[in-house]
Amino acid sequence: MSSPAAVAAARAAAQAAGVAHMGAHALGAAAYAAKAVGLAAPDRPDAVRDEVSWQLEQMTDATRSALRQLPPVGEDTAGPLGSGLLASGLLGSTIREIQAAIGSTSSQRSGR
Repeated sequence: MSSPAAVAAARAAAQAAGVAHMGAHALGAAAYAAKAVGLAAPDRPDAVRDEVSWQLEQMTDATRSALRQLPPVGEDTAGPLGSGLLASGLLGSTIREIQAAIGSTSSQRSGR
């Protein structure tokens, strides 16, 4: 694959496949999917935000509950949400947006 959008889509699929061994990959899949949409539609500045909104609308209560159990991106150095690729740039900001929208456990604990 040479298209940046196709690469991001393939990474979204790989992250989704990884959910079976670690739930945090679900957020990686969501972020890479949003990135793929943005790269595929460079003429639509709101494409990433629209994709994230769509993803949030599709989430079931069970999915939201499961995702709330994950550590905030960038705070757990042991997993895929640590200080690596998923914690920086567009991927990191997308995951932060999703976690804020679903009310992450850390935010609830700190009263934010």
